[in-house]
Amino acid sequence: MTITTQSYAAARTIVQKTKSYEDSLPIRNEGCRSRFLLHSAPTPKVCLFFHGFTAAPYQFLPMGKTFYRAGYNVIIPRMPGHGKAGDWGEDNPPPLPTTPDIYKQFALNWLQKAQALGNRVVVGGLSGGGTMTAWLSLEKAEQIDRALLFAPYLSGSNKVIDLIVNVFSSYFSWKTNEPEKVVGYGGFEVPALRVFLEMGREILQRSQTHKSAPMFVISTEADQAVSNLDHQTLIENSLKRQPKSWYYCFDQLLNIPHTMMTQAEGNDWENVLNSMAKAYVESNLTWAEVEDIAYRMTQGRTFDQAAADLKLRDRASRDMPTVLTMVDKREIVIKRNPSWRDQF
Repeated sequence: MTITTQSYAAARTIVQKTKSYEDSLPIRNEGCRSRFLLHSAPTPKVCLFFHGFTAAPYQFLPMGKTFYRAGYNVIIPRMPGHGKAGDWGEDNPPPLPTTPDIYKQFALNWLQKAQALGNRVVVGGLSGGGTMTAWLSLEKAEQIDRALLFAPYLSGSNKVIDLIVNVFSSYFSWKTNEPEKVVGYGGFEVPALRVFLEMGREILQRSQTHKSAPMFVISTEADQAVSNLDHQTLIENSLKRQPKSWYYCFDQLLNIPHTMMTQAEGNDWENVLNSMAKAYVESNLTWAEVEDIAYRMTQGRTFDQAAADLKLRDRASRDMPTVLTMVDKREIVIKRNPSWRDQF
């Protein structure tokens, strides 16, 4: 579809329409409003970001600004039922959806809106937003250029908690010593979280037989909310049909929490995360090729030299050195030389 000046102008009216709608709700605070970072003309790529469960669009502002400065249009919609003003609590829980179809239709609608703002769409999401991104990457694989999944919630880190989520319908309050810093909702009814557990099971099952859009799944060993094993399973399934999918897990020592998108929520490595995401979106490399570059770097070659040796330099983002710095090169060496494991 060709995006004309006229059609782009019409698409940009979504900004005012969304503001008017959110004014009517009303919205809890500015951090909960949908955010739009749009250039005066359509861009080669547009980023669509989904924030986390009970959180709000503020989570993707730092990354959104990184991509906007690099020439991308960026939209960060408020998730269904999120961010509404009200006296929410155990006796009056926030109006979060309890069926997957609401989130699925939301994702499809915003994908269509994003397509009117740029030639190719990059989709990303954190936690529950990452679950939506994974589902959309399987449902509309050919319409998505790249997918960024940050700690997607496919199941919990504790199977006992998964059982509770599956069975009970009680109210859960987030534990925080600073309630004034809660931007989204301070709690929720368990069935509202069960939605993402159901979607997670569907995603893992579909990933066994369906090709996905190229996806970069990023986990952290310090995550106490979601299962990193599920992330690895998803990427293993994806790689069978989509060789341009990548996986990375931040080391426990970095202490990066589940809420990894911003320094304000505990990630002191926010800039590294943004650079890694940008490197993936701007590169055209399979994971095997990334490993090839990393392996050559263990033999004394610089990134530029290794990429040039493999004739991959023009397919790699300028931010790729950040990825190669973080990647565990030891494991790549051992993978190619199993007998060397005891030497490291």
